[in-house]
Amino acid sequence: MRSLRIGLCLFGAAALAGCSDNAPAPEQVRIELPEDAPAAPAPVPTEAAAAADIGTPMAERVATLGLLNKRNNSSQDIELKPGESRRIGDILIRLEACERTAPWEMQRETGAFVQVSVQDRGSDQFRRIFSGWLFKNSPSLNVVEHPVYDVWVKDCAMSFPGVE
Repeated sequence: MRSLRIGLCLFGAAALAGCSDNAPAPEQVRIELPEDAPAAPAPVPTEAAAAADIGTPMAERVATLGLLNKRNNSSQDIELKPGESRRIGDILIRLEACERTAPWEMQRETGAFVQVSVQDRGSDQFRRIFSGWLFKNSPSLNVVEHPVYDVWVKDCAMSFPGVE
């Protein structure tokens, strides 16, 4: 208790000394704690760090994306793992990540970070037309804008501990 009072007094003196331009430099005081003093508590993990450890590891997740070709009105489902790419005709789709909120959370959402590139006619080069998160339950938040292709998220297959 005594060391706490000394520390508070030193803090107060330093704070008041900083208010004046002519204040002398504070003396350095060394405070020694008794040997039986408890150690500093371990840092508590943040919610984001704890959430990253819950559920299926990213490399084992599988996203199901829908692809619509508006030119010929054909649609298909594409299953990708994070880091995988799939070329279908002149479109290249790459999945970087997929996430799903835990089943015990109130607002459920499924999302995937997708990059979409399209091959220009008469060229071997692909041009990126979209890079970002797509959301299943809120598709209007981020949209792949292209006159021929539409891409959307259908699912992110992952599991959570304790949920079957």
